[in-house]
Amino acid sequence: MLSLLNHYSNGRAAWFLLFLSTFIFELTALFFQHGLGLAPCTLCIYQRCAIFGIMIASIIGLIKPNNYIFRLGGILVWLFSAYKGFTLATFHAHLQFEPNFSDTCAINVQFPSWLPLNQWLPSMFNAYGSCADKIWTFLTIEMSQWMIIIFACYLFVGLTILISQFFPAKKI
Repeated sequence: MLSLLNHYSNGRAAWFLLFLSTFIFELTALFFQHGLGLAPCTLCIYQRCAIFGIMIASIIGLIKPNNYIFRLGGILVWLFSAYKGFTLATFHAHLQFEPNFSDTCAINVQFPSWLPLNQWLPSMFNAYGSCADKIWTFLTIEMSQWMIIIFACYLFVGLTILISQFFPAKKI
């Protein structure tokens, strides 16, 4: 099975599916923000950036998937972004379900001066909601909990793909 996953990671179809999934999540986030009027908080914006990181990883993999360096680079960016997103989502859920006065989230997003996304695209990267608010539930699961599930899935699949790189690709 790992040889088969290695084979699939050498093609563009798998990387395109990764890109498509992140693109759909970004569109969903924008629909929640602009269509439903749900105010994103700082952690929501940072999680959105983590999804963008996975999207960038998929583009790296799409450029030249049969090249080991591009593929490994894409996988590493994918894993780093998924891990960061998972930790952000976990902290977000912690703020919502186990409130503690010592744990807070910033009111404004803070991007590096060389990448001020909130100034370049304020409609996409400006936070004006509270991290502690529970504003959306689906199947009795809050949005922060859904994001934990989503990032955990990205992390699990990314780790599996990384491990599969050590097994020779199957010829189909």
